[in-house]
Amino acid sequence: MENLLLEYLPILIFLGIAIVMAVAFVGLAWLIAPQQPDPEKLSAYECGFEAFEDTRGRFDVRFYLVAILFIIFDLEVAFLFPWAVALGDIGVYGYWSMMIFLGILTVGFIYEWRKGALEWE
Repeated sequence: MENLLLEYLPILIFLGIAIVMAVAFVGLAWLIAPQQPDPEKLSAYECGFEAFEDTRGRFDVRFYLVAILFIIFDLEVAFLFPWAVALGDIGVYGYWSMMIFLGILTVGFIYEWRKGALEWE
């Protein structure tokens, strides 16, 4: 049991060093940086303009289309890296499975392109 716990010692050391460095950097930034925010910095900020309606108002559908576009490319990257690493082991079936997946993502991308989500007015 003791040998098993010793295997985790480098991870604990790494986490300890990371926590100490993070606290040190935040503390140094707080000590060194000026603490005099101007009114512009303290003002409300929402998408580059002042809020002029109720916060429970409806959003433009383009916000949702951009979110869908982000998910499409995020999924693509999240699945492409492990697939590329294991491509030699999964063979032709794995290759064509990924091609089908990329085809589905391409259909989603084309849908958003046709709907005008890539053009912001």
